[in-house]
Parts: sequence; structure tokens; C-alpha cells
Amino acid sequence: MIIVNKAILHILDFNSGITVFSQQELEIKSDSVITFLTKHIERSYNDQNSKAGVFDPNSKFKRQVADYIDGRLEFVDFSIAIAGLMDSAISQADVLDSSDLLICDLVMDDNRLIAILKCNNRVGFTHQVIQDGDKVKNEIINHHAILPNLSQKIDEYAFVEVDSLTIKFIDKKRLVNGQETYVLPEKILECSSSVSPNSTIKLVNSITRKVAEKHGQSSVAAISKAKNYMVEHTETSEFLDPVEVGKTVFRSSPIMQEEYLEEVKKAGIAEVVKIDRDFCVKKGKNHKIKTDTGIEISFPVDYFENKEYMEFVNNSDGTISIELKNIGKIINR
Repeated sequence: MIIVNKAILHILDFNSGITVFSQQELEIKSDSVITFLTKHIERSYNDQNSKAGVFDPNSKFKRQVADYIDGRLEFVDFSIAIAGLMDSAISQADVLDSSDLLICDLVMDDNRLIAILKCNNRVGFTHQVIQDGDKVKNEIINHHAILPNLSQKIDEYAFVEVDSLTIKFIDKKRLVNGQETYVLPEKILECSSSVSPNSTIKLVNSITRKVAEKHGQSSVAAISKAKNYMVEHTETSEFLDPVEVGKTVFRSSPIMQEEYLEEVKKAGIAEVVKIDRDFCVKKGKNHKIKTDTGIEISFPVDYFENKEYMEFVNNSDGTISIELKNIGKIINR
């Protein structure tokens, strides 16, 4: 359940050169405002592409959060300070993307959060009514400040848990003063950045494939084991240890375990990653392979070692045969 306590909207319009910092909060009793906020907050907060962060010791944003929570800084002033930092950073970027910046104080599942939602303006079409002499004329025009609709993702956002000060965010790289910069973690929050849950799964699979192939083992078997482990593990825990995946997949080879661990460290993967079970099941329940003859097969990962359903056979000429068994019906798709 999401309860929005306070929310405010600031306008950073670089197309017209107009920046409008609101001096009043949004009317959160409005059904349209609440629907817009809660839908986008829920979608963004649960996005498995978000990265985790930890505040730098001298983070100014961290001090501002403390001042706001302790009552030394009003919500409007707190939000304007954030908007000012965002406006300053984007104004120095090579590409000036106009946006509507939403700052929210909310509670989600008993956790109090500060949310920053940067809604980059989209170009859309709308109608315009023109009085042409004594006649009315309806026109179709471009509108350059369209907010994302409820089915669209917000491009950039950040959430800060008030009690733990843990951070999750999504940002995009841009050139600021000629240097590649992530504005939210580097200019606004001043925090570290770790690999997202989605990227973690991709990297684990990629590293597993690399280590298996280096030692002449089946990468299909290794990745299937890795995916199966991740799916089964999330049944009992929402936290995944990527190192344990490698220990399980390469249980019979300490050398391969060590190489896997080295690759995990190089990739910058966190020791423990919080992963949504439904997302993990969606990503890991099936494995797809493509042969050099152009045939593609997708199969449940737990079928790989079950010879009642499928079997990979290494032929004497170096080729591989795949036998599918106990098929009662074939459906065209």
C-alpha cells in the first residue's frame, strides 16, 4: 500500500528557457494526482533494473534529508533545493532534456521514502481551438510537455528509505561539461552505484557461460543449473548471493569456482542482491538455445537433467544431437 503524504511538482523547461519552482504542494486529495503518483511510484520502485546506492560520507543530500526529517527544513524548501541541483546539472549538459520533477514524501509497506521522479517531457499531439474571425477552427498541434502515461516507465528516478538511508535509482548517462555523468548519483544524491538485479542475472549467466566454455564443459548445462538455482532459491529468500550460484554450478571443480569468483569481482556484482521472485522466475524458468543450423529451442531449465523429457547426445563426429521425449502433442505457434 502506498500513502503519499506530500508531493510537489517543479518544471524544468529548457525548450522555452523557463524554470518554475513551485511554492506550494500538489493537492494530493485529487484522484487524478493520486492515481498518477501511486501508479508510477509502484512501477518505478519495483523495477528490477534499478541500482542500489550508499550515500558518500559528505553527501549534502544526506544532510538535507536529515534536516527535513528533523523539521529544520520545510518540504517545499527541501524540494526546491533538489530541483535547483537538477536544473544546474542539466543546464550544463550537451543535451538539454526538459522535464517535470516530482518530489514525494510517502509511505510504502510501512517504509517511509523520499522519491524523486524525473518525468522527461515527451512530444505528443493534441488539439487547439482557434477563433478565426467569426468562425471557430480546430487544429492539430505538437505539444512538447507531455507527461508519461500510466503504462509508460519514468526514465529517471530515485528512492531513499528514511530509516535505513538505502537508495535505489535509475539514471541515464549524459555529457555534462564534456564529461560522461550520471546526474542523480553524482550531482544530486552523491552516492555509490551497484549493479541492478536484472543486470546481475545477465552477468551471472554470462560469467557462467564463459567459465564453462573455457574448461570445455557444456555452457547450456551450466546456465541451466544457474537459472534453476536462482529460481529455487527465491522460493525461500528474496536475497540472492551470486557467489553461491557459482559454487553450486561448479561444485565439482574448485578451479572453476575460483575463476567464477574472480569474474564476479571484476564485474562489480554486489555480494547480496535483492531480487523479486516473480521477476526471477520470469527470467529463469526457461532457457533458449539456437543451433548453428538455425533451429531454436526453448525449454524449462529443470528439464535439462531430466532424460525423460530431453537429452543432449555428444556424437562421435563432434556434433550434438538433441532428443525430445514423451511428447504427446505438438502445437504450432
